[in-house]
Amino acid sequence: MELVENLLHKTCIEVNGKDTTNFLGNEISLKPPFRRLTIADSIREYTGRDIRDTSEAQLRDIAKDLGLELDPKISSGKIIDEIFGEFVEPKLIQPTFITDYPEEMSPLAKKHRSEPGLVERFELIVGGKEVCNSFSELNDPVIQRERLEEQARLRQRGDDEAMIVDEDFLRALEYGMPPCAGLGIGIDRVVMLLTGQDSIRDVIFFPHLKPE
Repeated sequence: MELVENLLHKTCIEVNGKDTTNFLGNEISLKPPFRRLTIADSIREYTGRDIRDTSEAQLRDIAKDLGLELDPKISSGKIIDEIFGEFVEPKLIQPTFITDYPEEMSPLAKKHRSEPGLVERFELIVGGKEVCNSFSELNDPVIQRERLEEQARLRQRGDDEAMIVDEDFLRALEYGMPPCAGLGIGIDRVVMLLTGQDSIRDVIFFPHLKPE
């Protein structure tokens, strides 16, 4: 998180000559440190609902009370994602790290070292948009197989975004992978943020290029 903070802060100064940027009418400060919130705390702050230690049925009731119409095939992780995407993400204008996601939402991430049922992952939201995603990589092949098998069951329920059991990936993990973490930064979104552009077509090289 400190790496991301410093990268965005210094890049903003290089681009704009200051550590703030104007995005969609909002003056956004990229001066570290950025705010940090767990996904559960963020939902509680913006909806008044506590999603911790809740069953799938309870999450559906919360979503229904909030006015969300959900596909009956989706499970707990996807329900939380829908609530967050509808009621929280658009309101996170100043840079905010969202942390401590449920395992189901992050099947490739290592379990949290102190919070059961959660994983070590963060996303950065700025201007109501996700800018980066990062997590400690799960390198235990036994746990990874359990996670992917659960994803496959969700897929059978009708969740098209759930993962499959990837035997090649699991075999590679069985050979061994050292402790590591991944970080993916949406460069297009960073350019949009720093240049005040609302459309991604305005910041990519070939916005009208069609596949062959």
